[in-house]
Amino acid sequence: MPSLIEAGRLGFAPYEETEAVELRPNWTEEDVQAVIRAAYRQVLGNEYLMKSERLTSAESLLRQGCISVRDFVRAIALSDLYREKFFYPNFQTRFIELNYKHLLGRVPYDESEMAFHVDLYTSKGYEAEINSYIDSVEYQENFGDNIVPNYRDFVTKGPGQRTVGFSRLFQLYRGYANSDRAQNKKQSQLAWDLGRNTVSPIYAADSGSLKGGIGGDRAALYRVRVMQAAAPNATVVRRATMEMLVPYDQLSTKLQQLNARGSRVMSVSPV
Repeated sequence: MPSLIEAGRLGFAPYEETEAVELRPNWTEEDVQAVIRAAYRQVLGNEYLMKSERLTSAESLLRQGCISVRDFVRAIALSDLYREKFFYPNFQTRFIELNYKHLLGRVPYDESEMAFHVDLYTSKGYEAEINSYIDSVEYQENFGDNIVPNYRDFVTKGPGQRTVGFSRLFQLYRGYANSDRAQNKKQSQLAWDLGRNTVSPIYAADSGSLKGGIGGDRAALYRVRVMQAAAPNATVVRRATMEMLVPYDQLSTKLQQLNARGSRVMSVSPV
């Protein structure tokens, strides 16, 4: 897990310091309000929401216990509001990578995931594309019926995650105070890296320029800090921390190897 200093520098400290928003049994009006705010923020990519744009019918059904948090998330993603903000203005691949971010809290990990959703939308349409995320086993395992989706790739520990997601998420995430539409990106931000199966550079979240973190120098060395996997059949679980220097062109392979071994990448930084 990245340190709090690194989290603050890269712009995701608010997510490190905040627990997932869940609608628990015996909830209060304050609880449901927190869920509604968090769901709008997550699914609409931190977009400012005017009062007239709110889905009042869906909010009412959630308050009455007629629908779950998962169904409320679905209502937002299937709404005309979501289509107008993310479907109509963008290229299809941009729309798909934002669906991953908004609904599963991660990025597409490889080109096959993008291709699957392109084919799904082409053959079955918009609703099938949206429902494929929300009805997936991955969604159920991570969020269930009552947790608002959240950005998972900042810490690689949950079902279905891959280490490469940490760096790629920064191509889509531009800071806690930024929004997806404010970036004014109409085309996919991940197509180049997905097509070549490479690790994406990490850009500081407060600007579009390289600032700290991982830059785009493909000839540079990077220091990878790793918590090693516990030894198999060990009676005492003790996980050591180690550092290694890795050339950029070997970084993707190394991260995949570490993930396969069960190790946790804590940070990646230029030397």
